[in-house]
Amino acid sequence: MMLKQLYNRNLYFVMGGDLALLIMALYTSYQIRFEFALPEPIREQFFAFLPVMLIIKIVFFVIFGVYKGMFRYASIADMWRIFKAVGVSSLLILSGILILYRFEGYSRAVFLLDGFLSFLFVGGWRLGIRTFFHKHQEQKLSEGHFYNPFKERPGCRSIIVGAGNTGEKTLREIIDNPRLNYHVEGFVDDDPHKQWRMIHGIPVIGKVDALPAICEKLKVEHVIIAAPSATGDQMRRIVAKCKESGVQFKTLPGLAELIDGKVNIKALRDVNYRDLLRREPVVLDEEGIEGYLKQKTVLVTGAGGSIGSELCRQLVRFSPKELVLFDSSEPNLYNIQMELKHRVGYQRYYTVLGSVADEELAKRVFQKYKPNVVFHAAAYKHVPMIERNPWQAVTNNLRGTQVVLEQAVNYGASHFVLVSTDKAVRPTNVMGCSKRICELLLAVTKGGNTQIMTVRFGNVVGSAGSVVPLFRDQIQRGGPVTVTHPDVTRFFMTIPEAAQLILQAGALGKGGETFILDMGIPIKIVDLARDLIRLSGKEPDKEIEVIFTGLRSGEKLYEELITDGEGIVGTQHKKIMVLKSDGNWNGHNNQEDSNKWLMQLLGELYEIAGKYDACAIREKMKEIVPEYMAKDTECAL
Repeated sequence: MMLKQLYNRNLYFVMGGDLALLIMALYTSYQIRFEFALPEPIREQFFAFLPVMLIIKIVFFVIFGVYKGMFRYASIADMWRIFKAVGVSSLLILSGILILYRFEGYSRAVFLLDGFLSFLFVGGWRLGIRTFFHKHQEQKLSEGHFYNPFKERPGCRSIIVGAGNTGEKTLREIIDNPRLNYHVEGFVDDDPHKQWRMIHGIPVIGKVDALPAICEKLKVEHVIIAAPSATGDQMRRIVAKCKESGVQFKTLPGLAELIDGKVNIKALRDVNYRDLLRREPVVLDEEGIEGYLKQKTVLVTGAGGSIGSELCRQLVRFSPKELVLFDSSEPNLYNIQMELKHRVGYQRYYTVLGSVADEELAKRVFQKYKPNVVFHAAAYKHVPMIERNPWQAVTNNLRGTQVVLEQAVNYGASHFVLVSTDKAVRPTNVMGCSKRICELLLAVTKGGNTQIMTVRFGNVVGSAGSVVPLFRDQIQRGGPVTVTHPDVTRFFMTIPEAAQLILQAGALGKGGETFILDMGIPIKIVDLARDLIRLSGKEPDKEIEVIFTGLRSGEKLYEELITDGEGIVGTQHKKIMVLKSDGNWNGHNNQEDSNKWLMQLLGELYEIAGKYDACAIREKMKEIVPEYMAKDTECAL
């Protein structure tokens, strides 16, 4: 107990109550045991034993911090401290009587009852104090007066949306840090059971729909959205009410971003499209993931890209022995290196700058580092760019995958995970077709001791080259925002969600699987564009025009996640499914024949790519993937 508490009058009030209740607990225990008729010797025993019992219990109350809490905010943690103090002191008393008297003349039942009643009385006393203050505050609130910790504190008049755990932690941090420029007037929450309740003296004063009226009445300047578990639809509704209120608003990240569960007011940021997209948080089998990553050397190709860099951030949580970062982009590789070193504090990494298609370089990397696990995320992925330069899809996407896969198998990596795309399903563009051929390559390769698997998913919000950065740039310039077609749809997920599910798929795989991730329902691109315009504070089709430019070369109206001959089978993870192929590749019914067939065609394709003949590349790709629907284009440079 700190010396300051010795001057706290409330401490002596509560301690006096505890002493009275402990006396009552012991006396009641004796009365119950002896059926409310205490013989004179037992009465003398009670009075002789009472001072010893009180001293021991009060000492243990102090040791276990029973008097450190604020009594008006008694919580489960306080109850647990009381339970430990009563339990340990009762055991000590029982042990002392056993050693000194062998329980001759003493009833065991008395001391068991005393421990139970001591906890019941003292714990009930604390809850009574809390109930008294709660009712007192409710009465003040009903009269229009309530305790406000910000009464004498200047700051931006604010409302917190969400009166749950995150809202409470946010308020507590604001209260504890006077330098934060927030003056919280109240909470809003749609839970009817929370209405007019108090959190640290601040009331829940209405539901989300009442936010505009509340902001006007209380002259609120700022809204803090503390609802990390809110769905996309709920976030859209909250944002709409904030905009209707005409006040500034910021949000705490969603649960997927709050990996460690810690709430920090510094994490407040503007609402972005990922918040409106909010999907159910990914629940990881962390034990299973740790089982194949802990103290292992992990190679990530494309480590500086959107998916690769997020994989690196997620990987460090599972204590790998070391990370090998392989990327052809110097700026990207430098950025993820600096982030791991300075922001994450992870030092056990090695950087390799170069192309995955460089066979000699890849061989040296595997010789030196001997990675146990390989995540192959390196690929050219921008559809229009690859349509104009298809030889790069052959060199980087196909040849690069083959080189890294062969080295992983040759050097006995335990896992090889290919990051694929929904554009590989019935492809209409070179990029998608190249990824489909990569999937086939994995399917026909004998992995030996290497578990080879593919993870296929759709678009990732905010990744390099996605529509979100493009739309933001167009909005900043005042529009128009360009959408290819009013009916075009895409599957979307966030970068952290994609990376987490890739790691999870690696733990599920036994070799030879193609996993697909639950992408939810497809989203209309035009709806995405209009949401982003609204988030920027503008009105779509009025202040910022949305125009349609027509589908680009190789672009589909909608994407799919499975192709002909594939069937979906569930896994133990509800967000991951596995595809089972019919095992037939262009008439070849066994893996060895299929491998020979594919290797011959890939050799011919690599030779054609060296001549930069776009039409011949597409023809050869269609020979490998008959469902590929190639578009007319120029044939050569």
